[in-house]
Amino acid sequence: MPSPTPPKPTASELELLRILWQLGPATARQVHDAIAAERPDMTAATVLRLLQLMHGKGLLVRDESLRAHVYAPAQPQDAMQTNLVSELIHKAFSGSGKALILAALRGHVSAGERAEIKAILDGDKAP
Repeated sequence: MPSPTPPKPTASELELLRILWQLGPATARQVHDAIAAERPDMTAATVLRLLQLMHGKGLLVRDESLRAHVYAPAQPQDAMQTNLVSELIHKAFSGSGKALILAALRGHVSAGERAEIKAILDGDKAP
């Protein structure tokens, strides 16, 4: 039996996941404090509601042993990114990883990143 497809986060949910991957397990207040500089429009109530929805979707796990619930991503960052990239390759590039890489190289990679990629492809250690 194939494993169930992990839930797909929205753009706002990805923002909160990024913060939780950086912070580690955190309360809604800690997440709000971390995102407030980037998104002053996002109120503490909005952050709490998003975290609750994300928990319901299975994107987050929640420790309810303390008064302030502590939220953590249900998947590690690399696993979530791999799933999202796989879906993007399938949907936008007809399953071709090569087409994805070529599209990325055409305008989304700096000269320094190109040098790192070249070193990896050449079997050298990245600079």
